[in-house]
Amino acid sequence: MNVTTKAAAGAVSRRRLLPGFGITMGFSVLYLSLVVLLPLSALLFNSTGLSWAKFWDVATDARVLASYRVSLSTAAAAALIDAVLGLLLAWVLVRYEFPGKRLFDALIDLPFALPTAVAGVSLTALYSQNGWIGSLLEPLGLRVAFTPLGITLALMFIGIPFVVRTVQPVLEDLDRDMEEAAATLGAGRWRTFVRIVMPELFPPLLTGFALAFARGIGEYGSVVFISGNMPMRTEIAPLLIMSKLEQFDYAGATAVALLLLLISFLMLLVINSLQHWARKSSR
Repeated sequence: MNVTTKAAAGAVSRRRLLPGFGITMGFSVLYLSLVVLLPLSALLFNSTGLSWAKFWDVATDARVLASYRVSLSTAAAAALIDAVLGLLLAWVLVRYEFPGKRLFDALIDLPFALPTAVAGVSLTALYSQNGWIGSLLEPLGLRVAFTPLGITLALMFIGIPFVVRTVQPVLEDLDRDMEEAAATLGAGRWRTFVRIVMPELFPPLLTGFALAFARGIGEYGSVVFISGNMPMRTEIAPLLIMSKLEQFDYAGATAVALLLLLISFLMLLVINSLQHWARKSSR
């Protein structure tokens, strides 16, 4: 009886100390509405002045389609490369001890703190034809700046922390007993990694890929300098939106932004479905 009374008293005290569902849900909905739903609603409201014919003309314009192709292809390529490199970096930071590890760990977050425009200028200065690295690659016939390769490089720079910081905590909490048991039973390192470790890391790795991909689609500051902004070749969708706004073509800018939003939402929906399937499979 005493144990039951203490448990009941503890439950009552917890209910008094922590806010109830109604308050927390209300604040969550208010925050979500102010930060996410209202801006998206404004975008949809501004698009109501567009007729379907006007929207279709803007959406199927060759320049618009080319900007979507550049944005989506470079963002996907950068996110895939970041997924591989981010997994390697997280593995090194968690599984090994070496001098300067804390400094190395802190440098991972540098793209979060560094203004994207500064990153774009720095990358352009390095990889242009007269840059430190670009001047060495130019004789080999490899151009980075003002090409889709340069855009991918810039998106890799701003996307790598998302993968590392998503995979690293899961890798730190991963139980190594199963790895030791697999080694005891004769499994090699590669088989242990593929059969034991990778199923646990796949959901967070997919999450990091989704975050890096979503950030890459809408990235502007770090890409606008290194891309060269050549229509039909290196012009990204966010830059096209800014160009239409500068020309006071608000309807065209809204149409491009709305279509980009729909494409991003569908892709993130597919990635979230894969995450749900991966979590169920790992369990």
